[in-house]
Amino acid sequence: MMTIFLQVGQEGSSTTMLMMMGAMFVGFYFLMIRPQMTKAKKEKKFQEDLKVGSRVVLTSGLHGRIAQVQEDGIVIETLSGKLKFEKAAISREFTAQRFPETEPEKK
Repeated sequence: MMTIFLQVGQEGSSTTMLMMMGAMFVGFYFLMIRPQMTKAKKEKKFQEDLKVGSRVVLTSGLHGRIAQVQEDGIVIETLSGKLKFEKAAISREFTAQRFPETEPEKK
Protein backbone atom coordinates (compact mmCIF):
# COMPACT_ATOMS: atom_id res chain seq x y z
CA MET A 1 0.00 0.00 0.00
CA MET A 2 2.84 2.40 0.88
CA THR A 3 4.57 1.85 -2.47
CA ILE A 4 1.45 2.90 -4.32
CA PHE A 5 1.38 6.26 -2.53
CA LEU A 6 5.07 6.85 -3.19
CA GLN A 7 4.68 6.23 -6.91
CA VAL A 8 1.77 8.62 -7.41
CA GLY A 9 2.58 12.15 -8.62
CA GLN A 10 6.15 11.68 -9.90
CA GLU A 11 5.44 12.70 -13.47
CA GLY A 12 6.86 16.25 -13.33
CA SER A 13 9.15 15.98 -10.32
CA SER A 14 12.36 15.31 -12.28
CA THR A 15 11.93 18.50 -14.31
CA THR A 16 11.13 20.50 -11.20
CA MET A 17 14.12 19.03 -9.40
CA LEU A 18 16.45 19.93 -12.29
CA MET A 19 15.09 23.49 -12.33
CA MET A 20 15.60 23.84 -8.58
CA MET A 21 19.16 22.48 -8.83
CA GLY A 22 19.88 24.97 -11.63
CA ALA A 23 18.46 27.84 -9.58
CA MET A 24 20.60 26.79 -6.59
CA PHE A 25 23.73 26.72 -8.76
CA VAL A 26 22.98 30.19 -10.14
CA GLY A 27 22.36 31.45 -6.60
CA PHE A 28 25.64 29.99 -5.34
CA TYR A 29 27.48 31.51 -8.29
CA PHE A 30 26.19 35.04 -7.71
CA LEU A 31 26.33 34.91 -3.91
CA MET A 32 29.63 33.07 -3.35
CA ILE A 33 31.79 32.34 -6.38
CA ARG A 34 31.58 35.63 -8.32
CA PRO A 35 32.31 37.94 -5.34
CA GLN A 36 35.30 35.78 -4.41
CA MET A 37 36.66 35.98 -7.97
CA THR A 38 36.21 39.77 -7.99
CA LYS A 39 38.04 40.09 -4.68
CA ALA A 40 40.90 37.89 -5.95
CA LYS A 41 41.24 40.04 -9.09
CA LYS A 42 41.41 43.24 -7.02
CA GLU A 43 44.02 41.69 -4.70
CA LYS A 44 46.15 40.53 -7.64
CA LYS A 45 45.97 43.96 -9.32
CA PHE A 46 46.94 45.62 -6.02
CA GLN A 47 49.96 43.33 -5.66
CA GLU A 48 51.05 44.01 -9.25
CA ASP A 49 50.75 47.79 -8.77
CA LEU A 50 53.06 47.89 -5.72
CA LYS A 51 55.98 50.26 -6.14
CA VAL A 52 58.98 51.36 -4.13
CA GLY A 53 58.11 53.89 -1.46
CA SER A 54 54.51 52.77 -0.93
CA ARG A 55 53.40 52.39 2.67
CA VAL A 56 51.74 49.05 3.30
CA VAL A 57 50.31 46.86 6.06
CA LEU A 58 50.95 43.12 6.00
CA THR A 59 48.40 40.49 6.97
CA SER A 60 50.38 39.94 10.17
CA GLY A 61 49.90 43.60 11.13
CA LEU A 62 53.42 44.78 10.30
CA HIS A 63 53.57 48.35 8.97
CA GLY A 64 56.34 49.48 6.66
CA ARG A 65 57.48 51.06 3.43
CA ILE A 66 58.45 49.07 0.34
CA ALA A 67 62.21 49.31 -0.17
CA GLN A 68 62.58 46.88 -3.12
CA VAL A 69 60.25 44.99 -5.42
CA GLN A 70 61.68 41.67 -6.59
CA GLU A 71 60.33 38.81 -8.68
CA ASP A 72 59.94 36.44 -5.73
CA GLY A 73 58.81 38.97 -3.13
CA ILE A 74 59.30 42.42 -1.69
CA VAL A 75 61.60 44.00 0.87
CA ILE A 76 59.82 46.01 3.56
CA GLU A 77 61.68 48.69 5.47
CA THR A 78 60.54 49.06 9.06
CA LEU A 79 61.95 50.89 12.06
CA SER A 80 63.84 47.74 13.06
CA GLY A 81 65.40 47.07 9.65
CA LYS A 82 64.59 45.49 6.31
CA LEU A 83 62.57 42.29 5.98
CA LYS A 84 61.72 40.22 2.92
CA PHE A 85 58.13 39.03 2.41
CA GLU A 86 55.98 37.47 -0.28
CA LYS A 87 53.72 39.86 -2.18
CA ALA A 88 50.73 37.84 -1.01
CA ALA A 89 51.49 38.90 2.59
CA ILE A 90 50.43 42.48 1.84
CA SER A 91 46.81 43.12 2.72
CA ARG A 92 44.91 45.44 0.38
CA GLU A 93 42.12 46.01 2.93
CA PHE A 94 44.42 46.75 5.89
CA THR A 95 46.55 49.07 3.76
CA ALA A 96 43.49 50.97 2.49
CA GLN A 97 42.18 51.37 6.05
CA ARG A 98 45.47 52.58 7.50
CA PHE A 99 46.77 54.58 4.52
CA PRO A 100 43.75 55.73 2.44
CA GLU A 101 45.94 57.95 0.25
CA THR A 102 47.62 54.84 -1.24
CA GLU A 103 44.32 53.42 -2.53
CA PRO A 104 43.98 53.88 -6.30
CA GLU A 105 41.25 56.24 -7.46
CA LYS A 106 38.00 54.58 -8.51
CA LYS A 107 36.73 55.34 -12.01
